[in-house]
Amino acid sequence: MGQGKLGTEPGDAWPEIFRVISQDTDPDASVQGHIIGPIREGKDAMIVEDVAGLRRVLQGSRVIAVVGLSANWNRPSHFAAKYMLEHGYTIIPVNPGETEILGQKCYPDLAAIPLKVDMVDVFRKPSDVMPIADEAIRIGAKCLWLQLGVINREAADKASAAGLDVVMDRCVKIEYARLFGGLNFAGVNTGVISAKRPPCPPLQG
Repeated sequence: MGQGKLGTEPGDAWPEIFRVISQDTDPDASVQGHIIGPIREGKDAMIVEDVAGLRRVLQGSRVIAVVGLSANWNRPSHFAAKYMLEHGYTIIPVNPGETEILGQKCYPDLAAIPLKVDMVDVFRKPSDVMPIADEAIRIGAKCLWLQLGVINREAADKASAAGLDVVMDRCVKIEYARLFGGLNFAGVNTGVISAKRPPCPPLQG
């Protein structure tokens, strides 16, 4: 399989995703200050955007099915999933073209996963999201997370109406690091945890 290039997956062209206003990465700062994600032209009430909501989602979603996870080490989906795996999350790759990624068994679709899935993390183009949202609803997922650049408001509305938390146009790795420690101004893991950031609770059971 050929090596992909950074930024070739939906929503993770790293040089474009940050606008640095200062090097203070206080997650409780307003959206207009410090480090912010992609500029959003509008906000829908059902999209989880606030700090408390994002923390709740990340604390309560310990099993993550990553739809579109690439086996290539230099693809954004790969290192985002690897980061979450290293931070105690169960990662389930969903990619019909692979049998195993990051040492985890791959599944062709969400319906084939035998485990209870908390979060469906989507690395696919926006036009592919609706059937994924439908599957997420059918399997009883708690959260539909659309990565940076993946914006499908119709699918978000449908998932939200079915009772799922919906996060859109955000990176799960960046949000975890921002809210629980380890994000510096360049958006990388520094290994330094500020007292401002509460640790994510340990896995239960």
